[in-house]
Amino acid sequence: MKKLFLIISCCFFAANTFAQTIVTETEIGDAESAVAQTPIAIIPEPVSLMKKAGTFTLPENVTIQAVKSGELKQSIAYLSDRISTATGKFVSTVSNSSHPTIKLILNTQEDTQLGKEGYKLNVNPTQVVITANQPAGIFYGVQSLLQLFPAEIESKEQVSGIKWKAPCVDVVDYPKLGWRGLMFDVARHFFTKQEVKQFIDDMVRYKFNLLHLHLVDDEGWRIEIKGLPKLTEIGAWSVKKTGTFGDFIPPTADEPRTYGGFYTQEDIKELVQYAQERFVNILPEIDVPGHSLAIIASYPELSCTPDAVNYKVRSGEKIMDWSRGAPPTALVDNTLCPANEKVYVFLDSVLTQVAKLFPFEYIHMGGDEAPHNFWEKNDQVKALMLREGLKTIPQVQAYFEKRVEQIVISKGKKFMGWDEILEGGVSPTAAVMSWRGMKYGIQAANEKHNVVMSPTDFAYLDYMQADPITEPKVYASLRLNKAYQFNPVPAGVNAQYIIGAQANLWTEQVFTFRQVEYMVWPRAFAIAESIWSPIEKKNWTNFVDRTQQHFKRLDLAEIKYSPAIYDPIFTVKRSADKQLMIELTPEIDGLDIYYSFDNSTPDRFYPKYTAALQVPKDASMLRVITYRGKQPIGRLISMPIADLQKRAR
Repeated sequence: MKKLFLIISCCFFAANTFAQTIVTETEIGDAESAVAQTPIAIIPEPVSLMKKAGTFTLPENVTIQAVKSGELKQSIAYLSDRISTATGKFVSTVSNSSHPTIKLILNTQEDTQLGKEGYKLNVNPTQVVITANQPAGIFYGVQSLLQLFPAEIESKEQVSGIKWKAPCVDVVDYPKLGWRGLMFDVARHFFTKQEVKQFIDDMVRYKFNLLHLHLVDDEGWRIEIKGLPKLTEIGAWSVKKTGTFGDFIPPTADEPRTYGGFYTQEDIKELVQYAQERFVNILPEIDVPGHSLAIIASYPELSCTPDAVNYKVRSGEKIMDWSRGAPPTALVDNTLCPANEKVYVFLDSVLTQVAKLFPFEYIHMGGDEAPHNFWEKNDQVKALMLREGLKTIPQVQAYFEKRVEQIVISKGKKFMGWDEILEGGVSPTAAVMSWRGMKYGIQAANEKHNVVMSPTDFAYLDYMQADPITEPKVYASLRLNKAYQFNPVPAGVNAQYIIGAQANLWTEQVFTFRQVEYMVWPRAFAIAESIWSPIEKKNWTNFVDRTQQHFKRLDLAEIKYSPAIYDPIFTVKRSADKQLMIELTPEIDGLDIYYSFDNSTPDRFYPKYTAALQVPKDASMLRVITYRGKQPIGRLISMPIADLQKRAR
């Protein structure tokens, strides 16, 4: 009997072990299949990517092999942290190993194809190898490698139950442009040192390498300058307002000026080092002669206008009249006086310190949107024009810009300004950031100025990215599809002078860092691809697919983004008999739109949009929502009919 029991037990154990083996092999097969079926979604799109058979699996103990020198220290630390945090696996670094998990190799003989920032990434079933000429290339190879792993690699805490596999690939990649920037306006609203660091961390995921810090404007002076204490004692602070910037009621004299802040010089040094460790340069902008109310409130003697002694840092009240176009008519004089020698002494003091704090070769000096009306009636400016033989106000600004450029050059730096500096003549050595469309950048490049393209129509991230009913209202819109059409090196331009491109985030209507993230992503994906990837690799449908994969990554990284690509575009017309007609157009394919006019909330059992809608006579509200199959994917949008009526006028 005991023998029979033993035989039965052994048979049961063997069967159970076999079943476990079958399950394990099935799980492995399923994981392999899942990786094979998941589309590769690297942003920006690499120059060359060849998918191979098989997958790579992270072992429990991950070894990273790299040379002992400190050149790869940051890439190793970055990769180790990302792997260990999300996977819980042990990561070690070795200088020599018979078979490391990941090899980081700096070429001893330059690979001319890769340049300074290119890399090769080889993922095989048993090993990952990243090679590059320079440490920056290794860092960008690491970014691409991380994007091959499951989205959970972005998590800030350990995630269980994930098969940490990546598809086997061969990637050869290098950037189209050397200057790949994002501008962050920290003047309109102050953002903390930690938030700037977070901005840097977010941008390097997508291979941006230039942070343009807009440090000075009417709403605040954000950098400590020794010997000029009022710039931060007075110039860094305004009255806190909530609502729509630009329409605020002017503050009363007794309202506390406690909203704002500034970076100490030690803060700046820390930010510069933090950025450099992530292969990011910081371009400082000191915006003059316009946008200078914070300076003038601190030091009124730098103005042409006697009433400046009564000026305060702007808190969001209206100070410009744009009804007659550019340049605006100033309601208060927010310009430095080009005829006042004290201005140039002041700027020399400021730039001496700025040049020491920021090692990047350029200093941006603004030059945009300077109003003329106070200069036109000023006796000092009239005397300057007579003395210097200046015939027009743009020539007065050109005189100012040339003198400022000489100060910048005297500090060992190169001068850059917005494209208005071209008006009235500009020094041949001045670099131009073209924002008022592409034409000024094309003009400047063809005149042999170095140019950074940042046109409003493709690269202004403060613009609304969805219907105005869903966003803080701004005077213009820029949807993801339009941003993706950005070509910073257009036909007919002298391409050797296009040193780069960038997108700009002005923050008048951006009060919090979460809203910063919402405005930047996913449009910065489009900009990243426009300035890194070959133009022939750009494909909207493919880009949308990859963007949606990265939405999962941003969710796990706890980075806010706009889901506007799932919102329909509203087009309002009137029929021949004056009836209101509404067209709803998805920005991406594969979506169904459902709607209601009866004030209830639609789902997929409501009427489906198939043709232009005629508004029922007594309807007061149109509600729409988008679905993909049976799943709601877009936001519920409630659109008052009265709002649509206004649009149809």
